[in-house]
Amino acid sequence: MSYPAQIRIPATYMRGGTSKGVFFKLDDLPEAARQPGPARDALLLRVIGSPDPYGKQIDGMGGATSSTSKTVILSKSSRDGHDVDYLFGQVAIDAAFIDWTGNCGNLSAAVGSFALSNGLVDAARIPRNGVATVRIWQANIAKTIIAHVPITDGAVQETGDFELDGVTFPAAEVQLEFLDPAAEEEGAAGAMFPTGHVVDDLDVPGIGRFKATMINAGIPTIFLNAADLGYTGTELQDAINGDAQALARFETIRAHGALRMGLIQQLSEAATRQHTPKIAFVAAPAAYTASSGKAVSAQDCDLLVRALSMGKLHHAMMGTAAVAIGTAAAIPGTLVNLAAGGGERQSVRFGHPSGTLRVGAQAEQVKGEWKVLKAIMSRSARVLMEGWVRVPPGI
Repeated sequence: MSYPAQIRIPATYMRGGTSKGVFFKLDDLPEAARQPGPARDALLLRVIGSPDPYGKQIDGMGGATSSTSKTVILSKSSRDGHDVDYLFGQVAIDAAFIDWTGNCGNLSAAVGSFALSNGLVDAARIPRNGVATVRIWQANIAKTIIAHVPITDGAVQETGDFELDGVTFPAAEVQLEFLDPAAEEEGAAGAMFPTGHVVDDLDVPGIGRFKATMINAGIPTIFLNAADLGYTGTELQDAINGDAQALARFETIRAHGALRMGLIQQLSEAATRQHTPKIAFVAAPAAYTASSGKAVSAQDCDLLVRALSMGKLHHAMMGTAAVAIGTAAAIPGTLVNLAAGGGERQSVRFGHPSGTLRVGAQAEQVKGEWKVLKAIMSRSARVLMEGWVRVPPGI
């Protein structure tokens, strides 16, 4: 019996920040997958290797973690003042599901580089040497991101000496500006604080009552105090991910927070909205040893933050959650701000499982409501492999 050959699709495998993903130009996808829907999802699931009951994604490009189970679709933008449209898909590992509800801040660092290298930015706007500015329309959340990408001899510069905790090797620095990053989510009416408060009491039946800052900035995020959960804020992945009861408790709290934020209408919907909201816990600075063995002292950071993504503690920090951290830190009275010592600030350095990260944010009160103008952070990105991905036909 004969079987048809695989189909091949032009693709680029890229690292952006502390994440990896498969990047596509929209026009390179099979025609049926150029529009949102089951055909696109089926194709991208097969590319990544999901659903995989073994949890390893052996038969695909995924790396069996939320940080490495990602896809990106890019196209020239028809929107005024923008160069490229960026659509992000967070692929579940053990389920046939792609979450399109949020952005990946880490992979955002690779979008400008890909766009410049693949003809999505007008050549006249690319300097021979210097920094190219790429205006990105983030289609998942309808927001603008500006990437400042170094250029050498007319090409994207990927090598350099910029070090990012959570990434083993240095590379060129890419600065990102997330403009007006407060997420305009359904039910939240575009408010940065959908409940109207910087701190709420979140009741979770069967688990307890928690102080919580629920914020829409970068990505909808629920911040809790580490001590209220029985943690110190110095935990590494194994301390959380090896505890099934803890993960189940976090997911229950996340579901109730999503309901309180107006992101879902009933608790059962949280299972189909795994990418958002994120849940994180904060604590005052303390010394700990990062996952790399690096010693982090209490003087190295302003506060400690640990965040979960797709049901597991993240090995470093999601870029969009870093935007939420920077924004919340800039607003007096939030749990993030209080953990950092309170008061007004325009930047914060926080400790995460892989080390530390600095993020800046400019926030102001307008008619009694907080508004964030932009958040800024530096990441790095580089091409890991380019060519074609292959998938069986008939998907």
